[in-house]
Amino acid sequence: MIDLGRMVTAMVTPFDAGLQVDKKQTEALVEHLIATGSTALVVAGTTGESPTLTGQEKVDLFRHVVEIVNGRIPVVAGTGSNSTAASIELTQKAVKCGVDGVMLVVPYYNKPSQEGLYQHFKTIAESTKLPVMLYNIPGRSVINMKPETTIRLAHDVANIVAIKEANSDTSQMSIIIDKTPDDFVLYTGDDGMTLPCMSVGGKGIVSVASHVIGREMSEMIQTFVSGDITKASAMHRKLLPIFEGLFIAANPTPVKAALIMQGIEVGGVRLPLVELTEEEQQFVERLLPKTEVVAI
Repeated sequence: MIDLGRMVTAMVTPFDAGLQVDKKQTEALVEHLIATGSTALVVAGTTGESPTLTGQEKVDLFRHVVEIVNGRIPVVAGTGSNSTAASIELTQKAVKCGVDGVMLVVPYYNKPSQEGLYQHFKTIAESTKLPVMLYNIPGRSVINMKPETTIRLAHDVANIVAIKEANSDTSQMSIIIDKTPDDFVLYTGDDGMTLPCMSVGGKGIVSVASHVIGREMSEMIQTFVSGDITKASAMHRKLLPIFEGLFIAANPTPVKAALIMQGIEVGGVRLPLVELTEEEQQFVERLLPKTEVVAI
C-alpha cells in the first residue's frame, strides 16, 4: 500500500516543436509540480495524451519520470486501455521502470458489461504486485462502472487499493467509500468536486488544475482537513472559475496553454487535438493567477 497524498497531478506530456516527447521539459515540469504541492504524479493518463503516445513512448516516459522524481513522491503509470492483454503487457513493462503503482481506466469504445469490467480489472491486477488505482470516467469511456463492481473488486483483489471517480455523483462516491475496505481510497477526478468528494470521505483529487494553481489547491485542501470548512469553501468558490475554465476545450489543451503562459514550456498537443483559438487563449489567460510561476 502506498500513500499518494491528497493532491495527485495527472501530468501532461511535454512535447518539443516537432511534437516529440521533450525529456528536458519533462524534468522542468516535474520539478514545478513537486515545488507547488503535488503529492504524487500520474504519468501517461488521459491528461498525458495517452491515446496518441506509442507504447515505447509511454515506457520511456515512465522510466524518465521515475528517475527525475527519485523517490520524492510516488509515480503512478497509466497502463490501462480497452485491451486486457495490452494493458497487462504495458503494466509489466511499467514495473521494470520502477513505478510505484498503476492506474487502469475503464475500457472505452468496446462497452463491456459490469462482469466484463470486473474480469478485465481483476485479470490485469493479478498480473502484478503493484498497487492498482481504478479509473472510472463515464464521459470518455461511455459506460459507468457501478459501485457494486468497484466494491467487489476492492474486496476480491488485494492490490486494487484506490479509484479515481471522474464524475460528479457524490452518491456513488459515498456508496463506494462506505462499502469498500477501510484502507481503500477514493479520489475525484474533477477539480471542482475536490471538497464535495472529501466531505463524504474521499481522500482528495487526481487533478488537472494543480499544474497551474497547485499551491492554492493544496492550501484549500489543508484548510479543509484542519477543520476550517468555511474558509475552505470560500477558497473553493474562488478557484471554481479556473477549475471550469481549464475545460473550455478538450483536455489537456487549455492546461498546456496555461502552463506556457506561466513560463513552463510543455509544447502543443497532438492531433486529433488542436490548439486553442485566440479567443480561448485570452479566456484562459484572464483566469490565471499571476503568482504561480516557479523558477526551475
